[in-house]
Amino acid sequence: MPIEVLMPALSPTMTEGNLAKWHKKVGDTVKAGDVIAEIETDKATMEVEAVDEGVVGELVVPEGAQGVKVNAVIARLLGEGEEKTALKAAPTPAPKAAPPAAPAPVPATPRPAAPQAPQAVAKPAPQPAAAVHAGNGADRVFASPLARRMATQAGLDITRLKGTGPHGRIVKSDIDAALKGGTPTRAPSPAAVPAAPKAPPMAATPSMAHVAALAGNAPYTPVPHTTMRRTIARRLTEVQQTVPVFYLTVDCEIDALLKARADINAQSESKISVNDFVIKAAALALKKVPAVNASWSEDAVLRWTSVDVSVAVALEDGLITPIIRNADQKGLAQISAEMKDLAARAKANKLKLEEFQGGTFSISNLGMFSVSEFTAVINPPQSCILAVAAGVQQPVARNGAVTVATIMRGTISCDHRVVDGATSAQFMNVFKRYIESPVSMLL
Repeated sequence: MPIEVLMPALSPTMTEGNLAKWHKKVGDTVKAGDVIAEIETDKATMEVEAVDEGVVGELVVPEGAQGVKVNAVIARLLGEGEEKTALKAAPTPAPKAAPPAAPAPVPATPRPAAPQAPQAVAKPAPQPAAAVHAGNGADRVFASPLARRMATQAGLDITRLKGTGPHGRIVKSDIDAALKGGTPTRAPSPAAVPAAPKAPPMAATPSMAHVAALAGNAPYTPVPHTTMRRTIARRLTEVQQTVPVFYLTVDCEIDALLKARADINAQSESKISVNDFVIKAAALALKKVPAVNASWSEDAVLRWTSVDVSVAVALEDGLITPIIRNADQKGLAQISAEMKDLAARAKANKLKLEEFQGGTFSISNLGMFSVSEFTAVINPPQSCILAVAAGVQQPVARNGAVTVATIMRGTISCDHRVVDGATSAQFMNVFKRYIESPVSMLL
């Protein structure tokens, strides 16, 4: 039976994607790990690797197709010894949607005022008879990487599931069905992140014709929304509607930092930027004030034990936030090298999912554009983002006299559910001390 290649879910928010490019054609041999296609997701354009081996028998979805649903069949592989005639027997599938709601859905249990024992869940619906058990005893459990990750985060016992994917492989839809049906679970891992509450639906946006009429029908050129732009619009609107945000601003004198940077660059092949100092200072400040390195959930505030700094990088049709993992443990030269590599691959759409998905704190630096001050929108589920402006020479009072100093303004946006004003002020004070005394970052 031909092996079906499905449209993967390459990010937690992805429901559909665009098939930007095929790297294989009909008749090509495919091995596990081969790059077979490029998919434009709601985050970026990413390469998709094969998980099965075979010969490409059919490309179901053509190159350039838009709005292909997650879990829709995009290609079929012929196994060893199979002929193309086997493709005729395979049904033409519709995209696999989420399981339909039961005729009489059980209403959601109201959230209790105090912690209570978990409510009983309905018995899982029986699996199709043709489904193959994914594993037994010491046998290997066959599951897609996404399904394994979802099961781990939800505490599902994946050995108890039956897969409906090719050759009994457990796929995302099996995990979704198990979560709705009450499949037995293990105790969740301490590192597992509770599912974020669903945000309210966005308000309807006006049509092009309506907006044009409001603007007096001035001439215009429509620029179609990309998947990334739609996602940015949706997520940022959700933040503004659901997150109570406050802002704090500090002015940092960076003359000592600029001198230290010049001295380092004069004696080293690696060129350190001001942004590298900012990343390092923020990471060390997060280590000193761990309450800022946290996220909100309905059950608890999650304080992250690693300091993973997301740094905004501008793209032609939006932005992306590659991550410097464990930034507090890395030197300036290593941060600089990683940031240059991540930024270059971000602009070439070559980042891996784990290189931009996640992070515990964000930085947005517009200093290179001579912006003197701005605020940035929080990137959920993070609780804070630091907006860094340009260094500007201006008069300052020091010891009763006026002198000139280079001032860099930093503004932090904070989720007030997680971080209080005094805590964020403490963080900004520590950040300022590191920026104004760059030698302390090296100790």
